[in-house]
Amino acid sequence: MEEKKVLIITYYWPPAGGPGVQRWLKFAKYLPQFGWKPVIYTPENPSYPLMDESLIEEVPENIEIVKTNIWEPYQLAEKLNKSNKKFKAGQFDVGQNQSWKSKISIWIRGNFFIPDARVFWVRPSVKFLEKYIRNNNIEVVVTSGPPHSLHLIGLNLKNRIPGLKWIADFRDPWTEISYYKHLRLTKSSDRKHRQLETSVFKKADITLATSYTDAENFRKRGANAICITNGFDDMDAVSSDISGSSHKFTLSYIGVLEQLRNPENLWQALNDLISSSRDFAEHFRLKFAGRIDDKILNALESTPLKNHIQNLGYLSHDQAVQEMQRSDILLITNFRNASSKGIIPGKIFEYLATGKQIISFGPEEADVSAILKETGAGKHFNYEDSEAIKNFLLEKFELWNQNLLQKNTGDIQQFSRKNLTKKLSEILEQL
Repeated sequence: MEEKKVLIITYYWPPAGGPGVQRWLKFAKYLPQFGWKPVIYTPENPSYPLMDESLIEEVPENIEIVKTNIWEPYQLAEKLNKSNKKFKAGQFDVGQNQSWKSKISIWIRGNFFIPDARVFWVRPSVKFLEKYIRNNNIEVVVTSGPPHSLHLIGLNLKNRIPGLKWIADFRDPWTEISYYKHLRLTKSSDRKHRQLETSVFKKADITLATSYTDAENFRKRGANAICITNGFDDMDAVSSDISGSSHKFTLSYIGVLEQLRNPENLWQALNDLISSSRDFAEHFRLKFAGRIDDKILNALESTPLKNHIQNLGYLSHDQAVQEMQRSDILLITNFRNASSKGIIPGKIFEYLATGKQIISFGPEEADVSAILKETGAGKHFNYEDSEAIKNFLLEKFELWNQNLLQKNTGDIQQFSRKNLTKKLSEILEQL
């Protein structure tokens, strides 16, 4: 059977680190098993917020990768304010942590670069890809955002080649993402963002969402939306018995933690437990593996927790998975507002694959909460919960103390990367 080609337009590709690269790296890995040949289009000289050289080894052999140059204004932004380095990952200071330089930088980012600072790659990419698609008999194109400017590449290609089939993959929402309201947009800028988003929803043959709620919201706005969540790769999820080697009751956060997802009530609950229970204080450890906002770390330094923190910094993906396995409870956080209940952080699926207990924070009735209930993998709290958090932690600590903290046994194979790719291939066949 002859393989059919699908062109995948993605900003994040190895050696990029972080969760943004995992989704289409894994789809590209398994698509050939279902009769599809992926072709990757990605920048030649991107400005990635995180790097992970180990992921290069996961790129499938003989995969076709096409690259062109991109110009991004982040170097100029960083000269204005060092904290603007966070912009590359969609993060910035909020509230009282916002300096006047941050306010100016955020206003410029929101109003001058619509939808984002990678927008300068749109026009040259459309010009290059229109010819490439016609010359290589490509019938299906996928755009993955954020950055959502990549969807504008798909939109323009669809307008120029009406017979082209286009899938717009939204790893995160566009105007419904929590930080959108912090961009200090003018009315005209907000209108332009929303008009572009609506055009993408209506023009794309399929809009992919990574959560059930996002898919429902996209459909309400005119999109032909289908949910394919992120997942875990069985090849990455080989378990081991290294978790018990630390002799500490370890709560770990793996990944990037910014101010908008800071679980302050969890830190308070842990401080209370450390102060009230000598046994808990003696055995507890809070482990960070990733990039934690400096202001969060500085705040924790003035609390009893400071003597219980192990900060490993950013790790390769393989090392991060090992640290998950060495933990007893894994922490996941989401934005506070109700509009974010559909965000399912990608690492929850790798957490599930370890079999470890998960404690989650975010809005009530979140999709994450539904997944945890379905799999029996942990518990979800909102940012106002207090006593319930302490009770949950004490319960797990007592089980750990008695060597009775068991692994989850819920069915999680629906979230395996191979099964999710099969679902994607079925969508591709129907286009």
